[in-house]
Amino acid sequence: MTRNIALVAGASGIIGNGVIEELRSRPEWGIRALATRPLPGLETIAVDLLDAGATIAALDGASDVTHLFYAAYKPQPDFASEVSANGPMLENLLDGLKQAGARLQRVVLYQGAKVYGVHLGPVVAPFYEDDIRHIPPNFYYTQEDTLRRRSGLGEFDWTILRPDVVVGDVAGNAMNIAMVIGTFAAICKATGTPFRFPGSTKVYDGVFAQFTDARLLGRASLWSATSDAGRNQAFNYVHEPFRWHRIWNRIGEGLGLEVGPPMRMTLAKQMADKGPLWAKLVQEHGLQDMPYGKLVGWGFGDFIFNTEFDMISDMGKIRHAGFNETIDNAAAVLAAIRSLQDRKVLPAF
Repeated sequence: MTRNIALVAGASGIIGNGVIEELRSRPEWGIRALATRPLPGLETIAVDLLDAGATIAALDGASDVTHLFYAAYKPQPDFASEVSANGPMLENLLDGLKQAGARLQRVVLYQGAKVYGVHLGPVVAPFYEDDIRHIPPNFYYTQEDTLRRRSGLGEFDWTILRPDVVVGDVAGNAMNIAMVIGTFAAICKATGTPFRFPGSTKVYDGVFAQFTDARLLGRASLWSATSDAGRNQAFNYVHEPFRWHRIWNRIGEGLGLEVGPPMRMTLAKQMADKGPLWAKLVQEHGLQDMPYGKLVGWGFGDFIFNTEFDMISDMGKIRHAGFNETIDNAAAVLAAIRSLQDRKVLPAF
């Protein structure tokens, strides 16, 4: 049997890690990781994708790659800079694989709800994959256009997956909601205060949110990479929408915390002085000694907990195409927090 060889770009991130964990369970797949630093237990290509020459050189031995899972992302201070960085990164990687002689069968690219313009303000929901674009810049558009153009030249097929608020057990990722909630819970426990939702009561009581479990996103990725139904298609992939007050109570109960009524605060400000407290928790619980400033993205939590408009993606397209796996949202968050506790990233309590 001919083996598929996956190259996972952005392998150390929350999406890339989920893809790799799923690939590890599939003996028919070989794995290469692409990251800016070596990853233990994996054949890792460490390269800065903004450096076209270095990327070509680093991929010299990658002629056997059959599938690319592209989850690399370089944060930038504004939307135009996101395009100028993240657009060339994808082009450089595709050029490097082409130069190496890789015969790509399919590229799986990941987008988020920003493709629908949620970063600009309220938009009409549910989100459908064929919704019209907003005026650029938007690096998702640039990357998608790159895939469509190169696919049209016969280089490969593509699939785009559109998750939202990915839940996983990766630490140090600014957009991991499990780390936001888990760290907030640990600080509540350490300070003897109830576990209170830190966003608006409107968000707490309404249906404004959705999640995507990282491991299930990995499964959806492999389905996308090999399914005829996924060829040259974009798919939303999220789980059922929810009310925060339901899962907040379940998370609190699951962690053995007293849950109080919501109290709106700006986490980026309110948590700014908790570095010494976290250092104490690191010592008391033998945690991994990660810098507090890089541990969690409090600003991401502020955005999620205070977005007072519908963030709902329609899931009909991917389900009709044949992928139907889902998970309970609270269970996904609790599982990620438990995993982070087991790995001594978060304190167990």
